[in-house]
Amino acid sequence: MPERGHAAPPPEREVRGQDWYGEDISRQEHVRTSFSGIDLTEVTDDGAVFDECAFVDCTFNVSRHTEAAFLNCRFTGCSFFDATFDRCKLVGSLFDRCSFGLLTVTGGDWSFVGLPGADLSKARIRGVRLREADLTGARCTGAVLRDVDLSGAGLHQADLSGADLRGSDLSTLDPLTVPLRGATIDAAQALVLAAALGLQVGP
Repeated sequence: MPERGHAAPPPEREVRGQDWYGEDISRQEHVRTSFSGIDLTEVTDDGAVFDECAFVDCTFNVSRHTEAAFLNCRFTGCSFFDATFDRCKLVGSLFDRCSFGLLTVTGGDWSFVGLPGADLSKARIRGVRLREADLTGARCTGAVLRDVDLSGAGLHQADLSGADLRGSDLSTLDPLTVPLRGATIDAAQALVLAAALGLQVGP
């Protein structure tokens, strides 16, 4: 079973300072490669696979990834402004000091991902599997987190104020420790949160 935010092993290959602006990297495959200072702005990616790779100070702004895989990768100091991930698999990857302004994630499997302290306030995440992800201290104020599988996710000290949470699994959320003021939820979630508070809902 993957660990949350699995750390990639030492790289076997290094790629530094290359300009991939606007390139099509579809179907590429990279294993245990370290990418440093790579500009992936407006990259098109249909089905590329990165396995146990490291990305340091890379720019993914306005990039588009469809059915791609970033497995057990580590992202450090990377920018994902207006990036789109559609039906992608990022199981076990770890994000450290990254920015996610206007990030859009639709479908796919992000289980066991490490996003501690991430600012996801402007992210739009829908229909994604985030099972047992580490969202400790994540700032999700105003974020869209619709129909997201958050079962087993670490949400300690996360802030979900004003977030749209409708359809998401909130079974492991502690409403006493996670701010929810102004969040949008559905009727089924209201019952889950009421039960977590020890309340009984009568007829």
